[in-house]
Amino acid sequence: MDIDSLIEIKQYSLNKQEKDKVLFTHLKKLHEYHLENSVEYRSICSQLFNKPIFFIEDIPYIPVSIFKNHELKSINDNEVFKVLASSGTSGSTPSRIFLDKCTANMQTKALSNIMQYVIGKERLPMILIDSISVIKNRVSYSARGAGILGMSIFGKSHFYLLNEQMNIDYEGYEKFIAKHKNSPILLFGFTFMVWQYLYESSIKADLSEAILIHSGGWKKMLEKAVDNSTFKRKLKEKIGIQKVFNFYGMAEQVGSVFLECEHGYLHSPNFADIIIRNPFDFAPMEKGQEGIIQVLSVLPKSYPGHSLLTEDMGILMGEDDCKCSRKGKYFIITGRMKKADLRGCSDTFTIPESH
Repeated sequence: MDIDSLIEIKQYSLNKQEKDKVLFTHLKKLHEYHLENSVEYRSICSQLFNKPIFFIEDIPYIPVSIFKNHELKSINDNEVFKVLASSGTSGSTPSRIFLDKCTANMQTKALSNIMQYVIGKERLPMILIDSISVIKNRVSYSARGAGILGMSIFGKSHFYLLNEQMNIDYEGYEKFIAKHKNSPILLFGFTFMVWQYLYESSIKADLSEAILIHSGGWKKMLEKAVDNSTFKRKLKEKIGIQKVFNFYGMAEQVGSVFLECEHGYLHSPNFADIIIRNPFDFAPMEKGQEGIIQVLSVLPKSYPGHSLLTEDMGILMGEDDCKCSRKGKYFIITGRMKKADLRGCSDTFTIPESH
């Protein structure tokens, strides 16, 4: 099965045996492609990985933070179509991700096939819980801008809740709700912004028929003692919203999002996967054990982002047997990791905080 077919077939449809076989084939080819076309990737792999590749767990991985300090790409400068910049934490250097047209198009198709599971195929009137100012630079996007632009294709009659001064447009919001009161509405925003501008604001409306998709910003939410279940419960109490779906993803692997199901678990699509690794020796861990999340995807061809060791901790909850009936691995995020400098590839690895 080629990569286009893997993206276009019904997602969450491949069982472990089928998925492992097809992903391993494509990921090994991508590894070899990036070795040939990225000097930086070749240097990293030669220093850190020297064992043969027989299984998907053997595919070399690089720390996601390396994109903050190095420009890794497997294309020529004249092939760069877009540059994405990660949001990063306050004061940190953002990652810069270089996309060619082919990679950008694959990411859009992949995201579309995943989102159909919670939105359907029809475009809905859409509220974007942000300001239009974040997407004005069409060449270099922030992670927020890329997320908004990527999700906006699933809506119509777009309304940005915030003006360019990041204040709520209450009048525009009331007009939008009145105009579309007999239609389901799609909302998208980053988690902390949804909380700040929907829950903590004075907005009032019955959004019981709406669908909310959100992502990121959990560090700020946990500082407020708001976890995923509390987030959903409070929004339902205030504005009646019942269909709330979180997803896990990152600028360094755009398109490969891990969407939450009705039972609160994040799911791997056919073209992407995760491995939970021991934070001390990086060995793969079993179901139910907490470790570092490695994300794998067949989408990144313009840069070596196909196998990344993240800075997030998680637990694999199962595979092929979630009550939602989706095939593939499903997991939860348990938190971020505490920084610790580990010499070797001029970047930062991390050691988990105790829980």
